[in-house]
Amino acid sequence: MEPHSLTRQKSFEVHTAGRGTYDLSQEIARIVADSGVGTGMCHIFVQHTSASLIICENADPTVRSDLESFMARTVPDGADYFQHRAEGPDDMPAHIRTVLTTNTLAIPVCRGTLGLGTWQGIYLWEHRVHNHRRRLVVSVQGTEQA
Repeated sequence: MEPHSLTRQKSFEVHTAGRGTYDLSQEIARIVADSGVGTGMCHIFVQHTSASLIICENADPTVRSDLESFMARTVPDGADYFQHRAEGPDDMPAHIRTVLTTNTLAIPVCRGTLGLGTWQGIYLWEHRVHNHRRRLVVSVQGTEQA
């Protein structure tokens, strides 16, 4: 008997405490496990223009703080050459940071689990200084787990 195709989708919110990275790995892994998909793809999308998604080293948190330092130098808050300042000096830099990274990820599902490498984690990267609620949509597609 051939395996059936499955598509599952779940949305959830992440409450951030301001700029920084937030580990989503366990929540995404739980969604994949609950989907029943054995082989396929997991697609993650953040529905915002000032937060992004990254796959990053999960063992040493200084990697993520170094990324933040890099972005702060590359896209400084309050630069006088930004015209868009509707929500403060971190508004346009947050949009640029999102464009430079991404708001979507695709990760293979292998034997019912995320196909991440040993040192990889999935993170929401909040680019605004103040706290926000970020909405994510996770779609898991593939063939059912045997």
